[in-house]
Amino acid sequence: MHADQTVTTSPSGITQRRTLLSDGRELVYFDDADTTLPPERAVDARPAAPRPPTATMRQDVLTGEWVSIAAARQNRAHLPPAELDPLAPASPTNPSEIPSMYDVAVFENKSPSFGPALADTAGVDAPVDDDDLTSVGVERTRTSVGRCEVVCFSPAHTGSFSGLTPSRARTVVEAWAERTRALSAMPGIRQVFPFENRGEAIGVTLHHPHGQIYSYPYVTPRTRRLVESIERFGPGLFQRILETEQASERVVLRGEHFTAFVPFAARWPVEIHLLPHRHVPDLAETTDAERDELATMYLKLLQGMDRLYDTPTPYIAAWHQAPVDAHRDEIRLMLQITSPRRAADKLKFLAGSEAAMGAWIGDVPPEKAAEMIRKAVEDA
Repeated sequence: MHADQTVTTSPSGITQRRTLLSDGRELVYFDDADTTLPPERAVDARPAAPRPPTATMRQDVLTGEWVSIAAARQNRAHLPPAELDPLAPASPTNPSEIPSMYDVAVFENKSPSFGPALADTAGVDAPVDDDDLTSVGVERTRTSVGRCEVVCFSPAHTGSFSGLTPSRARTVVEAWAERTRALSAMPGIRQVFPFENRGEAIGVTLHHPHGQIYSYPYVTPRTRRLVESIERFGPGLFQRILETEQASERVVLRGEHFTAFVPFAARWPVEIHLLPHRHVPDLAETTDAERDELATMYLKLLQGMDRLYDTPTPYIAAWHQAPVDAHRDEIRLMLQITSPRRAADKLKFLAGSEAAMGAWIGDVPPEKAAEMIRKAVEDA
């Protein structure tokens, strides 16, 4: 039996196929522009399981920050064998999360940190507005409305983004951009954050190459601090950073639309930032030409990182985007790739100063790190 689909194709030739899993969660297939897959997709034949209750956010009165208490995450899979991979295409012996073969697939997380309820269905304890979320009080709670999605880069059980073909990497970029657009329009979503964790040293629980997208009901603490810096410096902060870094010895890779560099005050032994040359608030606002270059540059950066040492480098790739409804003229899209690896056999752990006080100590001079990364990228 074939699943009902809503189908759209972008000017780049990448096709989206939206459908639902048996429990009502959304699943979106993204077919490569040069896909060999048939258009039909199988129905999710699993019995419909109940969704977990939406988590509760508790406010830390000392900082004003919100903590989502999401106990359902304790039940998620932990490094399962290939025959039980929940992100593999379903088979008679493995009724996984994805019913059909795919190129790239995005679906609602079964054990989300935010959601499944959105603001219009959360009830009386839903976040009201920014004033509500920035007010501070003892034992304040709100419902953790939002959406968490899993982005599967490939049907293969093992591998990484750096091993994708250019066509597949382009499809993933399209998925990030179009899911950013869709999630930004959902009730109560304030900020959308695509990211990828790679490597057991980072804490991944699945070997399958994948990333995630978190859609928050508030503007995150990192972004609020950025807004404070913009208010002190002025609205041209990102352009000034770009121009300064382009003139420095910290540039790692430069294209027509983007520049990658090690930041002036890098915190991690390996840290790369990538900025667009024009003001773009998020991935949804990028052009096809920018997405084309972004796919090739991101691949090149990750391939270079894997050439730094004899074994693959663990990393977190974070796509910082402007909030959905604020500061979009000041905050520019930025990719941040970080790794705790400070030598072939050593990792940087967040100890007392960084973890407790937020006072960072860098182990590697940024200029030296840039030289090392630049050579690895050139050799990739």
